[in-house]
Amino acid sequence: MISQATPGPNTYTALAAGPDFRHELTIKRSRFITVLRRVEEAATARKLVTELRKEFYDARHHCSAFVIGPDRGVQRSNDDGEPSGTAGIPMLDALLKRETRPAALTAGGAADLSDVCAVVVRYFGGILLGAGGLVRAYSESVSAALDAAPLVRRDRLQRFVVAVPHAEAGRLENELRSSGYVMTGNDYDAVNTQVGLALPDNEHAITAAGERLASLTAGRCTLAAAGTEWVDTRLRAVS
Repeated sequence: MISQATPGPNTYTALAAGPDFRHELTIKRSRFITVLRRVEEAATARKLVTELRKEFYDARHHCSAFVIGPDRGVQRSNDDGEPSGTAGIPMLDALLKRETRPAALTAGGAADLSDVCAVVVRYFGGILLGAGGLVRAYSESVSAALDAAPLVRRDRLQRFVVAVPHAEAGRLENELRSSGYVMTGNDYDAVNTQVGLALPDNEHAITAAGERLASLTAGRCTLAAAGTEWVDTRLRAVS
């Protein structure tokens, strides 16, 4: 086969790119302001914390948690002065345990949220919550924000090109498009048209496309790998 599927997860859920998402709860007179940002590297997550320390300079705590990567390989949390384990870890758990697809679609649901940083800014309201109360408050703050936040499904696609004589390119492109393939545009040289298409990054899809191409061209044309890309599809937030 010309190309094999790339190792690692080829689909996961992320916060939609765009402006930060904000949500606020009041629990026993304390204000918990949750800010969510799409992040793809730890430096961007840390930058959010720095920005919010300046914006909410008079707040007592700026607790944070983030998870990054298709395999969620980067995970960090910070209590920022709250009793150890009462803020950052509950916030991280809320991110990691978020089921982003209903159980009706996948057995037991799917907890695959990544590329998101959550910062909870707390203004103390004068009533002590206790360790258990803090855990619940920080977890609930992040969960409530995620309930309403815009989410996307990220799918990794493999890009391919097919070299075909100019006179046959239009027919082949139409046949592939009518078969449901995503066409990505063409390039041209003196002899051939390089017909571009994108496929889901899994062995079954790649094998099936190769077989379809062979059938359409009597085996004269093959898929040539041209890299991978991630594509976002908007989802509704799932509570």
